[in-house]
Amino acid sequence: MAAREHIERRPAMYMQVAQRMADDIRRGRYQPGELLPSEAQMVEMYGIGKATARAAVAEVRHMGLAESRQGKGTIVLASGEAMPQTKVVRSIHRTAKGSWSLPETTEAEAPAVSRTALDGRPALLLGQQDQDAISVDRMLYDPATGARMAHRLLIPMATSADVPSLAEQPDAEVSDLYRQLAEAGLSLSFTDHVTARTPYPDERTALGLSDASPLLITYRITADADQERPLLCEELKAPAATCQLTFPVTPTKPAARRTARR
Repeated sequence: MAAREHIERRPAMYMQVAQRMADDIRRGRYQPGELLPSEAQMVEMYGIGKATARAAVAEVRHMGLAESRQGKGTIVLASGEAMPQTKVVRSIHRTAKGSWSLPETTEAEAPAVSRTALDGRPALLLGQQDQDAISVDRMLYDPATGARMAHRLLIPMATSADVPSLAEQPDAEVSDLYRQLAEAGLSLSFTDHVTARTPYPDERTALGLSDASPLLITYRITADADQERPLLCEELKAPAATCQLTFPVTPTKPAARRTARR
């Protein structure tokens, strides 16, 4: 059987129009502060329908090149003027009494708990390829902007075997899971790995993204600091066009230098 050949598909019409407008903005055809063509003008200019024109303008806004202003229309922004609207704070706090707290989030629906086999980036970061884990999926959103984010918590069965209470209520607040790990005598450390890629079709549907909107993905690994053993993996997917990740940075002491023996 012959190998399947890859066929390059052309972007949707609204994406082609959006890219043309983006190129025109970068070349100076439309200057900062100027209005982009109205939907009616775009229909005439490009020979497209109103729905396509509307989607193209929305995509230009997602690119951070323009914004809509009430009563005026869509205005071109100066380079660097636009900032994502949703600030996603990735901080972790521990009180003097030992409790853990995370930034508040709003859930769009109840968490979904399932059993899965670890693969991909989470499996590599946890060092447990093809091993079983408990998966807790949450859909988060920002009430102020409407931005949707997907959060997945992975609890390896090896971790739940060491701390059985984790499996009793895996969809508890993440801060509560941290507490259970700490009460089991583990000293916790956290590392976030951040990457980006084009979203898959199901991700675009779930998060309400356009074809070209990039996706920010963070993998937070909770580890046993003493043994440097990964315990949990949290995967957060957020639209890059409307979200910015904010990380507090705490300086750490450099590793002690070993004195050479003579």
